[in-house]
Amino acid sequence: MAFGAYIRKKREEKDIQLNDFAKLLDISPAYWSRIERELEKPPKDELIRKAAEHLGLDVDDAFVEASRLPPDMRENVGDLVRMYRRQGTENK
Repeated sequence: MAFGAYIRKKREEKDIQLNDFAKLLDISPAYWSRIERELEKPPKDELIRKAAEHLGLDVDDAFVEASRLPPDMRENVGDLVRMYRRQGTENK
C-alpha cells in the first residue's frame, strides 16, 4: 500500500477528520489531502514521524510505507545492505 493510502486508512480508522489531522500536523488540509490521494510524494521525515505518532503507529512502519529508511538508519545504509544480504544467504 502506498504511504498516502496507508495513512488515510489509519486516520479514518481512528475517526479523525482530515482538517483536524492537518491541524495537528500544523499543515494545510489541502496539502495533506494531496498526500493521502497520492498526488504528492510522501512528506518530509518530520511530518511522517508526527503523523505516525498522532495515529499511534510504529514510526518505522510509516517510513516503510513511504519507501524510505528511518533517518537514524540512513547513516548505516551499507551495514543494513550487508546484513540483509547475509540474512538472505543464511535462509537458503
